[in-house]
Amino acid sequence: MVKHIVLFKLRNDIAEETRRAAALRFKEAIEELPAKIDVIRNIEVGLNINPDETWTIALYSEFDTLDDVRAYALHPDHVAAGKLLAEVKESRACVDYEI
Repeated sequence: MVKHIVLFKLRNDIAEETRRAAALRFKEAIEELPAKIDVIRNIEVGLNINPDETWTIALYSEFDTLDDVRAYALHPDHVAAGKLLAEVKESRACVDYEI
């Protein structure tokens, strides 16, 4: 099994309301993906509630193989979900590891 963890930091120069709305739209879109992409074994999105921390959004997902992660990454519905953060995202960090 491969665990795919992604962290997103949203830009601080954008109004909090705008960042929050984008994060909620992203969360909803990602959590709809298992019905559309059959290689997803588990997926969840958390919005950081601690203002003292750097990262705004955490995405946790599980796949059978790294090739499945790659297929998910290229899937048009996943790409569309990612675009929901395009205007508000400052940075992204990702780790894929096998257990």
